[in-house]
Amino acid sequence: MQRLPLPLLRTWLVLGSVTVALAGCAYAPAPGTPPSPLWTDRLQSLLPADVLLLGEQHDAPDHQRLQREAVAWLSSRGQLAAVVMEMAERGHSTRGLPRDASEAQAQAALQWDNAAWPWQAYGPVVMAAVGAGVPVLGGNLPRARMRAAMAEAAWDRHLPAPALAQQYQALRDGHCGLLPEPQIAPMARIQIARDASMARTAQEALRSGQTVLLVAGGGHVLRHLGVPTHWPANLVSKVVIAQVEHAPDAIQSGAQADAVVQTPALPPRDVCAELREQWRPAPPGQKV
Repeated sequence: MQRLPLPLLRTWLVLGSVTVALAGCAYAPAPGTPPSPLWTDRLQSLLPADVLLLGEQHDAPDHQRLQREAVAWLSSRGQLAAVVMEMAERGHSTRGLPRDASEAQAQAALQWDNAAWPWQAYGPVVMAAVGAGVPVLGGNLPRARMRAAMAEAAWDRHLPAPALAQQYQALRDGHCGLLPEPQIAPMARIQIARDASMARTAQEALRSGQTVLLVAGGGHVLRHLGVPTHWPANLVSKVVIAQVEHAPDAIQSGAQADAVVQTPALPPRDVCAELREQWRPAPPGQKV
């Protein structure tokens, strides 16, 4: 197997979730306003559920706002068992922190990687849970286990062939066609292993009569492709996708998600140009 360069792996950790586009209800609150009744009504309609999965586009601040408001609403009703986040590694959690713990304490407990996941974006989600006395659990596959996951061919058999082919194509598209083809299958194995890690973490946090909230990139929560493919048959899960207006790719809801929330468009950005520049080979003699 071709070895994945560390700069490539580091970039993929930030860009590795699939951006999805689904039609749905619009949500555009003013900063600092209470949760929209439209949002809380949508949450209410999805309960009861053992696990509620919220899929995001990582660079969309409105999506992190939805997450924070979901934490606040569920915890205020005594319905939130735990928050599982893709943005921290499995094995780290805020369990044992007091409700008045500082942000620094929360970051230390989760071993937060601010370079990959800006605390400014996700800190409010974490601290809303900590302040409510709800544990935040890292769900992502630990970085130390990613090399082994890349070599684990058993993951190639987890998804049906059409879904695995979709996973491969999502990786090609998500990396603007720049990812070497020999890396597609190993990267898909990491993606599937990460989904399995988040699924296991959520299952371990289940509490009767309450809901585990799982926050991850949109591709990780799709019912036919991501974390839910690792559930036992008797686990009740609901999937919500947050989608930015005018997102480039379109898929159909239904089998993939139970609900869709649409948020305002983001400023134009040529992500592929940025990625090409980031992956440009260094001039001879220059350290990387």
